[in-house]
Amino acid sequence: MPTPKKGPRLASSPAHERLMLANMATSLFQNGQITTTLPKAKRLRPLAERLITFAKRGDLHSRRRVMRVIRNKSVVHILFTQIAEQMEQREGGYTRIVKIAPRVGDNAPAAIIELVTEPVAKKAVVKEAEAATKVAEEEAPAVETEAAEAAEAPVEETAAAEAEAPAEEAAEAKKAE
Repeated sequence: MPTPKKGPRLASSPAHERLMLANMATSLFQNGQITTTLPKAKRLRPLAERLITFAKRGDLHSRRRVMRVIRNKSVVHILFTQIAEQMEQREGGYTRIVKIAPRVGDNAPAAIIELVTEPVAKKAVVKEAEAATKVAEEEAPAVETEAAEAAEAPVEETAAAEAEAPAEEAAEAKKAE
C-alpha cells in the first residue's frame, strides 16, 4: 500500500493519531482544558468543535457518533448535558488555544487548549446598541442647533446685563453720597 500523501502525522500511523486525538478530546471535555504541544492542539480543535456541535443536537444518532470517538460514557454524558448547555448560545468557536512557554524537556512549542465558557454577547444587544447610536446621531444635529441657540441667548443677556450694570453702579454711587 502506498504511503499517504497527506504529510507528516502527529504519530507513526493514522490509527495512532486518531487514538491520541480521541484521548486528548476525552481529557479536554473531562477537565475543561489541557496542556499539549501546539501542533496537537491545532489538530484537536476541529475534532473537539465537531463533537460539541453533535452534542448540541442532542439526539441519539449524534450521541452514537460521539461515542465512536469518545469511549468513556461518563465523559459523553458530561458533554451532552453540561458542555452542550454552556455552548447553546454560541454558534462556533467553542475552544481557545493559548500559546505558552516552550516545554522544558525538548523545547517543543506548548499550548493550552480550553473550552470557552464565557457567555456570548447576544446579537440583539448589538442591534440595540447600533440603533441607539443611529438615534444619537440623528438627535445630535438637533442638540447642536439648540446648543447654538442657547449659546447666542446668553450673549444677548450678558450684553443687556452689562448695559444695566453701569446704571446700577451709578445709582449705588448716588445713594452712597
